[in-house]
Amino acid sequence: MYQLKIIGATVRPSRLGPIIVDWVAAQARAHGAFAVEVLDLQHLNLPLMDEPFHPSLRQYTQEHTRQWSRHIDRADAFIFVTAEYNFSYPAPLQNALEYLVHEWAYKAAGIVSYGGVSAGTRAWNALKSDLSSYRMVPLVEAVNIPFFTQFIHDEQFAPNEVTKTALSAQLNELARWTGSLHSLREAAATIS
Repeated sequence: MYQLKIIGATVRPSRLGPIIVDWVAAQARAHGAFAVEVLDLQHLNLPLMDEPFHPSLRQYTQEHTRQWSRHIDRADAFIFVTAEYNFSYPAPLQNALEYLVHEWAYKAAGIVSYGGVSAGTRAWNALKSDLSSYRMVPLVEAVNIPFFTQFIHDEQFAPNEVTKTALSAQLNELARWTGSLHSLREAAATIS
């Protein structure tokens, strides 16, 4: 089984993102190709970058960075679940990405975005663009959820068929890419 890390990007006390994260995690577990771990940036509580050395050196001085590095290093693939803030993805996610370099490389990443009329597509586009700079492979298969609060009832996410189908397609593609990228990561490790 591939090690899939689902990263929830929002940290506000009033956030609804964890409800969507829970649904994504349940679908990923049911898929059968993944061992799933949810990483909630609110609970990880990474401060603004506080490492004195560039992350490419892997000379981490803070325990929170070493812990974050271990989580991400063990991953084979990612799904980022993000809201759209100010036409982009939330700053805590950008900060979490910037803590590391090597740990992200040669791993596939799906994105689930949510919002109002735009369904978080501007956050999706910004994040997709940035993930490539970490040598991740962001998937084309998108899950964009418009007016997402209409699907939340009794603190449960109950999406429509379009959203279910989109996540199923993303998980299938994530499994394909993860299998292919595994050998690339092994080859890169021998070259480093």
